[in-house]
Amino acid sequence: MASQSEAAEKEIALERQEIIDNPDGERAELAAMLTERGLDPELAQEVASQVHRDVDAAVAVHAMEEFGVDPDDLASPSLAAISSFLSFSLGAMVPVVPFLVGGAGLLAWSIGLTLVALFVCGALVTRVTSRPWWFGGLRQVVLGSAAFAVTFWIGSLVGAGLG
Repeated sequence: MASQSEAAEKEIALERQEIIDNPDGERAELAAMLTERGLDPELAQEVASQVHRDVDAAVAVHAMEEFGVDPDDLASPSLAAISSFLSFSLGAMVPVVPFLVGGAGLLAWSIGLTLVALFVCGALVTRVTSRPWWFGGLRQVVLGSAAFAVTFWIGSLVGAGLG
């Protein structure tokens, strides 16, 4: 995440320098991009001229058009790290809960609760995708089950056991 943000920042800085060093060329480049998107050439020239009145605006438009990056909305590595830590910590607690509560059939409860949590998480993710909720849920259950099976298999190879 940090590398991605730093790479975007580098590209934006280079674009800023190009706009400062070669304003006419960059203005023409923007006009050409706008013309390719369907604007009349005269209108594209006018829009490019107005955008280039402010260097920050020009940088933002060029970055978005050329790299698909919004300079004001770069990812935060710290926020990503914190949210990943919290997500993994909460997710790791799910299979442990039955063992904390106690009772009979702890392994079955642990697996069942984990499968339900995987399904719910997969279904929730589909709120920002075009897939149906059940597809996301089932996909997450299948992937989580595969990860469990591989982990269990590796554990059995090295002599670890359940119960």
